[in-house]
Amino acid sequence: MADFGFNEHHQNEVINYMRFARSKQALRLKTIDSCFQDLKDSRLMEETYTVDEVSDMLDGLQVLVRGEVEMELINTAHTNVLLLRQLFSQAEKFYLRLQTDISELENRELLEQVAEFEKTDFKANSKVNQESSKPKLAPLNEGGVSELLQKEISRLQEDNDKLKARLRTLESQAMSALDDKSKAERALKDLQKSQGDQQEITNLEGTVAAMQADFEKTLNANVASQKDLQDCLVSAKHDLLRVQEQLSLAEKELEKKFQQTAAYRNMKEILTKKNEQIKDLRKRLQRYESDE
Repeated sequence: MADFGFNEHHQNEVINYMRFARSKQALRLKTIDSCFQDLKDSRLMEETYTVDEVSDMLDGLQVLVRGEVEMELINTAHTNVLLLRQLFSQAEKFYLRLQTDISELENRELLEQVAEFEKTDFKANSKVNQESSKPKLAPLNEGGVSELLQKEISRLQEDNDKLKARLRTLESQAMSALDDKSKAERALKDLQKSQGDQQEITNLEGTVAAMQADFEKTLNANVASQKDLQDCLVSAKHDLLRVQEQLSLAEKELEKKFQQTAAYRNMKEILTKKNEQIKDLRKRLQRYESDE
């Protein structure tokens, strides 16, 4: 048995292809034989021929035989290309790159092995193997390296898709968290500002309410006395001035506290830097205008 390093399935595939090639070979030989037979039946009707007549018959026969042989060679080359197409297409599904060595096609030792295989193994297996040629080659050796490679590629692609989906989810959650944080910070600032204003208004309302109560009490108690009424008005004015002073002090205290905050300091530093940059730009502009 010729040893080509094939497993049983691949050896059967070689046998099927050789059977196909032999049938095409037999058909073409019959065609060539018919060319000679047609010449005998149509031209060889006399016992003697001239040299020109024999040359003309041989030229016609040469054209016919040459055409048949050329057609067979072209068809064989195209058939081999289709066979390679099936093999390459199947290999590309598993991300494999097959290579061919054209020089091996003229290796006499290998050609003799093929001839020996055709004489022995092909004849023996052609009686046992009745499997017809398939239009497409199916993936083989499911437990081999190709199948494992395909499974690993599919697993890695699936993991990659999962990681991409997870990354998109985390990015969405992070953006949502940042938006919520910004909204919370703005709400907190608004609330603090609102609480400060509300407290100040409440204090003023309490003071005014107390003043109104004192004024009404004094007015009701001293209706008959204009002097007492005037004293009450003066006292109320003093209280109002005192409240205004307290309010002014409170505003200054609030402004002082605000100036001590990091935000105010940062803002002041930024304004200072901007002023310095403006001064520097003005100096540069003055130098530029003086140079002109």
